[in-house]
Amino acid sequence: MYAIIATGGKQYKVSEGDTIIIEKLDVQAGDTVTFDQVLAVGGDSLTIGSPTVAGASVSASVVENGKAKKIIVYKYKRKSGYHKKNGHRQQFTKVKIEKISV
Repeated sequence: MYAIIATGGKQYKVSEGDTIIIEKLDVQAGDTVTFDQVLAVGGDSLTIGSPTVAGASVSASVVENGKAKKIIVYKYKRKSGYHKKNGHRQQFTKVKIEKISV
């Protein structure tokens, strides 16, 4: 069985036992999170919500919070001597999918 959930402005296809990295949530490691925005549930038959599946939820446990690798943002304009270097590390939450309930 799998489900498609929406969190942090993105959609993820998850199954029980999967570990995914999502946008940072305000929870501590070891806590339990419930995702109520379930867009579709599949398995033997596919159930598609409009916009969400009624009564469906996905529960997950938080493994860790962290920061991704640094990306470099470099702005440059030729002939004018303008250049600017900046770095960014996106924060994330790693969760393990425990149960998909319909």
